[in-house]
Amino acid sequence: MKITKYVHACVLVEDGEQTALFDPGQFSYESGLLKLNDIKKLDFVCITHEHFDHFYEPFIKEIIGKFSNVIFYTNKSVAKKLENLGATNIKTESDNVVDIRGLEHQSMAPLAPLPMCENIEIHYKGIISHPGDSQKMQKSLGKILFVPLAGPWGAPIEGIRMADRLKPQYILPIHDWMWNDQWRRTMYDRMETYFKSQNITVLKPVDGQTIEVNI
Repeated sequence: MKITKYVHACVLVEDGEQTALFDPGQFSYESGLLKLNDIKKLDFVCITHEHFDHFYEPFIKEIIGKFSNVIFYTNKSVAKKLENLGATNIKTESDNVVDIRGLEHQSMAPLAPLPMCENIEIHYKGIISHPGDSQKMQKSLGKILFVPLAGPWGAPIEGIRMADRLKPQYILPIHDWMWNDQWRRTMYDRMETYFKSQNITVLKPVDGQTIEVNI
């Protein structure tokens, strides 16, 4: 399996048969690292919630423009927005590819009113588990856990504690656009050192560079 992180929370996953893109947001789009013309096919787009750093309409329009048959997996709130953008294949319930479960977006009070927007956890092909903007997922159904590390709603240590509790085979750190490169490397290295003692591999992504994982 090939995994490529394109800034913050946007991740491309290729397994040789199908390709999925997770949370194509504004930071990722504006980085210019992900060039859709370089992607031969895109089968699925998984969107955990509607915040701009996970769902950016100009990005979505370009995706639909090139991959008109792509299937979107998301929540009902985002589904309505996708329909308005011209998406025709939208799923908000689980099937044999994606397991969708509601998971409350962590509070940003007092910076944002409650309740927060609708958020879902996504489990892709029994391989990848993604909690969206939450560090409170109770069960990882995949071997690879996407771990959000930073944001106005959470703290790095809480993401690390979630991973420590769920104990996946692999950890992919995400949601860290606000860090500089030196701090990112420092945190990844510290995570790697800690989880290595538990036989858990911390994947240390560099934006735009592909990591190969034997699953």
